[in-house]
Amino acid sequence: MIETIGFLELNSIAKGIEAADAILKAAEVDLIFAKPSCPGKYHVLFTGEVAAVKASLDAGAAVGGAHVVDQCVIPRVHPQVIKAINLAAPPSERNAVGVMEFFSVTASIYGADAAVKAADVTLLDVRLGTGIGGKSFVILTGEVAAVSEAVRCGIQAENSQGMVVSSVVIPNPRQEIFDSLM
Repeated sequence: MIETIGFLELNSIAKGIEAADAILKAAEVDLIFAKPSCPGKYHVLFTGEVAAVKASLDAGAAVGGAHVVDQCVIPRVHPQVIKAINLAAPPSERNAVGVMEFFSVTASIYGADAAVKAADVTLLDVRLGTGIGGKSFVILTGEVAAVSEAVRCGIQAENSQGMVVSSVVIPNPRQEIFDSLM
């Protein structure tokens, strides 16, 4: 099932918790996470039908007010994006690895969605801001050509531009690299 993602970033943990509550009370949505992140921000990520996500995001943004830093609604997000946000998935086989690093959490979500829709790759991890100074990154794997195309599309996604820190494609990483990613 393809769902819609809603994301709200606030610069206040207290207002973030209050906004998360408003999001869940406004419409029928499922919470992926609501937690503090670096540097002292609060992120709320949730899924549901488009109208429900939009209504919930509006409610959360209204509560957050001046503390809202960023927000987005991504309709028809690829299911791998949600899975990779929730838990890093070990690869079934060792292929090329692609990494896209961003200054913002929303840019990584847009980049991951664009990448996985552009080529036959598997998202291993979408890390959103916690413990890495508020930055985010996406790790994916597949055949070299597919990983190269996915990374190219991910860093060129409309909502990712200007937020890219760096990206790499590693054609034949050693097994220890895969082990360190999980």
